Amino acid sequence: MKKSLLQSLGLLLASLVVVIGAVFGYGSVASADTVTVKMGGDGGQLAFVPNVVEISAGDTVKWVNNKAFPHNIVIDGHPELSHKKLAQKPKAELESTFTEPGEYSYYCSPHRGAGMKGKVVVK
Repeated sequence: MKKSLLQSLGLLLASLVVVIGAVFGYGSVASADTVTVKMGGDGGQLAFVPNVVEISAGDTVKWVNNKAFPHNIVIDGHPELSHKKLAQKPKAELESTFTEPGEYSYYCSPHRGAGMKGKVVVK
């Protein structure tokens, strides 16, 4: 009888550990997200839409050529995240993954004078 009671308590304890782990996210792997930013507004504006995005460390920003191209992405102080070569074609995509928290200001070099700039906030 003692053996049966110990087995039942062991099963109960193991079940409790699984439930607590599920509730608090232990053992789960968080997946990274990708946020899309249009390069050029739908009406042809020289803008990033949206011009500010907030993401988590490890997430990716995907910029998609929308209107009034060519565009590029120059991230102040971060050449490793920048895409200085011009994206010439419609729907061309550029991606950068942000691993460190902080604020990353960026711009399109051909249209910087027109105010085409944005910011990525990494939490």
